[in-house]
Amino acid sequence: MTKIASNSYGRLFWIGAAAIVVFVYFFGLSIPLLGPDEPRYAQVAREMYERGDWVTPTLAGHNWFEKPALLYWLQIAFYNLFGVSEFSARLGSALFGLGTVVAMWVLGRTYASEFLKGANGSRRSEVLQTANWFALITASSLGLIVFARGASFDIILTFPIAAAMVSFYIFDSRVRTGDGKVGLIAPLFLFYFFVGVALLAKGLVGAVFPLGIAGIYYLISRRLPGRTFLLSLFWGAGVTLLVASSWYLPVYLKNGWEFVDEFIIQHHFQRYTSNKYLHPQPFYFFFWVLPLMTIPWLPFFLVAIWKFGKLAIISIIGEKEAATGVSNEEENAEVRRNDSTQTSSRLSLRPASAALLLFAAAWLLVPLVFFSFSGSKLPGYIMPALPPAIAITVVYLLGFMGRNEKRERWMKALAMATFAVVVGIIIFILPRFANMDSVKVLIAAADARGHGDEMVLTLHTVSHNAEFYAPGRLIRNADGKQKRLNGPAEVLAEVRKSPSKAALVLVPIEYQRQLEESPLLAVDTIRSNGEHAIAYVRERGRSAGGGAAQPVH
Repeated sequence: MTKIASNSYGRLFWIGAAAIVVFVYFFGLSIPLLGPDEPRYAQVAREMYERGDWVTPTLAGHNWFEKPALLYWLQIAFYNLFGVSEFSARLGSALFGLGTVVAMWVLGRTYASEFLKGANGSRRSEVLQTANWFALITASSLGLIVFARGASFDIILTFPIAAAMVSFYIFDSRVRTGDGKVGLIAPLFLFYFFVGVALLAKGLVGAVFPLGIAGIYYLISRRLPGRTFLLSLFWGAGVTLLVASSWYLPVYLKNGWEFVDEFIIQHHFQRYTSNKYLHPQPFYFFFWVLPLMTIPWLPFFLVAIWKFGKLAIISIIGEKEAATGVSNEEENAEVRRNDSTQTSSRLSLRPASAALLLFAAAWLLVPLVFFSFSGSKLPGYIMPALPPAIAITVVYLLGFMGRNEKRERWMKALAMATFAVVVGIIIFILPRFANMDSVKVLIAAADARGHGDEMVLTLHTVSHNAEFYAPGRLIRNADGKQKRLNGPAEVLAEVRKSPSKAALVLVPIEYQRQLEESPLLAVDTIRSNGEHAIAYVRERGRSAGGGAAQPVH
């Protein structure tokens, strides 16, 4: 283990680092909602909030069973506290990101307590520092920073999965070290409780992943689960179902087969087995996405994977040699060097490290393999595999730093530099990108011109972003999906249906001239954000009051 300085500088650094992490995760949450998902999820929660309905998600009044309710519940709660805003829509995600950091801190503390107990007894300061490193490396990883800032379900799933797996690891650590007297039921209860929360977060994977990880861990550890764990499967299922039933039961009773068909069949099985939702990627997609999420710790993650994989192979070869009586002196010498209890530069062959690495391997592989076979792939899907990737990285980093204070300072500086870069991006780069990606400024500009009651048409595009910024004003097909118009003639047809005989039109800038030069429409282009333009349109020759008027140029 690395040596913690006993002076005030060491304590002040970790206190300051914790404050910086909290600041960074809450900073800049009020930028416009981005992409197609954030505004839709925020709008679903707003409709539930405005109806006072915590059960049935809707979008534009149509049932929306794409995801479970946990994210919406968080957003509704913060809408009640702070009003409907981007900040309120994202605050729950930020808190779940910090919750993931806390879970990893607990994992690090549990690992360090076991490691040091097996070495030279309990050393509280080193246990705390190891836990702090687990938290700091997790908090400064690109994937967690990015997805904890988004009003989406990926981080909402990642935290309860992490909390469930850390609870299971605490249970397993107590079993392996003979500390059952400390209590085995409490961590198991938390394991099943967080599995239930994960079901509320993103559906069936919330149960498949934790149970699958536990099973694979026992398999690769070549151990059978004990009587306590096997019996817990019965009462634990009740805990999980009780938590999950807080939403699944009332939503089923209220909506019946429609919920089962859309949520279970379409958005679970068809999404996984087909490209129905148009997110195809190659099989290896997550094998490069996951490492990128560990930036700035990517080099250490790659080296850790290489070294621990190599040591696993050596271990397997050693077992075969033991069975055949054949010995490889060079490999045995390396094992002896690595197994020294006098240095922390090599951790992988110590029992505590071996257990954690096997556990992290199972935790990483289950979502990685599962989603690699999915017909639909998005980067955020692999987020539940990020915490174990970080755990593997931290175990290697602890050995790399050893008792070298210079290396320790460099690692701290890298983490702090990452936070500084993130804040800089949020201040100087992200707002410009957000204004181009979002239609917020366009709708606001049109509303400021007195067009706040006009319906909003979408020409040659569909704007999911407008779901939040122009609620109730978008035209739709019978199935509730936005209606995409394909030319000025279709725009004119919708304008004629409008009570005011006018409308706002969102149009990609490459089609802006087609709209402005149409002989059918009088067009007043209000503003462009570089991606789209918004225009106020009327039928040519008709004034806002219905009489003849001069065309608007």
